[in-house]
Amino acid sequence: MKTGSEILAVLEYMEKEKGILRSDMIQTIAEAIRSAAVKSINAGYDIRVEINPKTGNLKAWAILEVVDSVSDPQAQIHVSKAKELNPSVDIGDVIEKEVDPAFLGRIAAQGARQAITQGIRHFEREKLYEDFKGSIGDIVSGIVRHQDSGNIYVELGKSEAVLPYRERIPGEEYMSGDRIRCLLLKIEQTSHGPEIILSRSQGRFVRRLLEIEVTEIADGTVEIYAMAREPGYRTKVAVRSLDPKVDAVGSCVGTRGVRIRSIVKELGGEKIDVIRYSIDPIEFLQEALHPAIPRNIRVDEINRQISFEVGEDDLAVAIGKRGLNARLTSRLMNWKLDIKKAESEKERHLNRKIQQATAGLNNIPGVSDGLAQRLVACGFTDIDVFDGVFPEDLEDAGFSTEESRLILENIKNIKNF
Repeated sequence: MKTGSEILAVLEYMEKEKGILRSDMIQTIAEAIRSAAVKSINAGYDIRVEINPKTGNLKAWAILEVVDSVSDPQAQIHVSKAKELNPSVDIGDVIEKEVDPAFLGRIAAQGARQAITQGIRHFEREKLYEDFKGSIGDIVSGIVRHQDSGNIYVELGKSEAVLPYRERIPGEEYMSGDRIRCLLLKIEQTSHGPEIILSRSQGRFVRRLLEIEVTEIADGTVEIYAMAREPGYRTKVAVRSLDPKVDAVGSCVGTRGVRIRSIVKELGGEKIDVIRYSIDPIEFLQEALHPAIPRNIRVDEINRQISFEVGEDDLAVAIGKRGLNARLTSRLMNWKLDIKKAESEKERHLNRKIQQATAGLNNIPGVSDGLAQRLVACGFTDIDVFDGVFPEDLEDAGFSTEESRLILENIKNIKNF
């Protein structure tokens, strides 16, 4: 059983280091000892336990029924002995008899230690949750203490939080002692107690940084309509102003870009595109893809798909590295995008000639669209080109014997007609 000095040390530590009230801990420890003693094979008494909050000293009393014939010494006391403790008691009353705490036994002591440990963990969980539940979704600042398996452990005041590998920004590295800002994502209950989970990869992290840095967002003048993020690479933010006199994009960027540069620096150089939101999907697309210019835009409202073309010089910008820009734009707008390269004037002229040649050959009896396209691809653009052409020539170009015979016979019939 814990001595008074041991109990006092626990009380002082929990009060100072964990912020748990001494009165709450006393109640927990006393109940743990009482419960363990009652269950102990060496006790069996109904016990009341008190702990002195100043000294940590423990006192215990057995609660006994006053009877004239004792059948259970652990639950009953003879009336004559009870009157020695309290002359006013009578048969049927309940009396408390002080016992030596050591009498509670070794098994009771072990059970008490386990129960006290569980009680302390319970208080720690409750205290941790109470301290941080109001900060879920906010940005917190702490000190990096150590890393393990890619997870970063961060000191937040008297508590420790974890930045899991999956919630880190790719490429970022931290050393012990570095100060770090994160989004307090959630508090998870684990087998080891509550765990504070941090994040730097969530879109909400960028949103909170904008709310902190841009006063117009904080006061509701400018609204973040939508956001799409690829952590470590790029974030697209669509904003709109609820005050026609306020420029939403300019407010976020700041004078000479000072506001947005501050956030980019916090994100380790991640690019941030601030885009003016428009209810018109075409205008929204044009803003989101700038400086690439979409052309020949076709909007499918039913399937929420936008098809468009971009010039050859704009194609790489519109699609982005590994398709990132197109993917983020699609997520930001919540529309599927179908991007194609616009034809140059030379390509359009060539395609028109191919279409005309195909249409001309398609007039030959027995020559289908597919067959006509194959002939044009081989350089047979009109019937005059077939002069001096033999079936073997067409076969060498990839046509079957039957196709070659049919084509030349029909062309001969047209010319002889």
